[in-house]
Amino acid sequence: QVQLVESGGGLVQAGGSLRLSCAASGRTFSSYAMGWFRQAPGKERGFVAGISRSGGATYYGDSVKGRFTISRDNAKNTVLLQMNSLKPEDTAVYYCAAGPYSGSVRPGQYSYWGQGTQVTVSS
Repeated sequence: QVQLVESGGGLVQAGGSLRLSCAASGRTFSSYAMGWFRQAPGKERGFVAGISRSGGATYYGDSVKGRFTISRDNAKNTVLLQMNSLKPEDTAVYYCAAGPYSGSVRPGQYSYWGQGTQVTVSS
C-alpha cells in the first residue's frame, strides 16, 4: 500500500511558476507509475502528467506540454511537478496518484491518491 501527500500549492500570478511535490510512504514506490491530475470546480478530474516506474518515460496532457515537467526520485520516494508559465485556466486542485500503468490518462486506473493541493493562478 502507498500513501501519498502533496504539497507546494498556492497562489501565483499568471506567468509565474510553482513546484508541486508528492511524498510517498512505503517501500514499493518504485513499483508504481505515477501521475498528476487536476480538478477544477464543476469539472471532471483530468490528466496532467505521468511518469514511468523508472522515470525514463514521461507523458503530458496537451494543455500543459512545454510548460510542466514531471520527475521522480525513487530514492526519496518523491514525484515532482514543475509548473511554469502558469495560466488562470491552470487553477485547480492537483492530485498525485500511483498505479500500475505508465501514462494512463484514466483516473480509474490509479490505485492510490493523495488528498490534493490547491493551485490558484490570478490574472
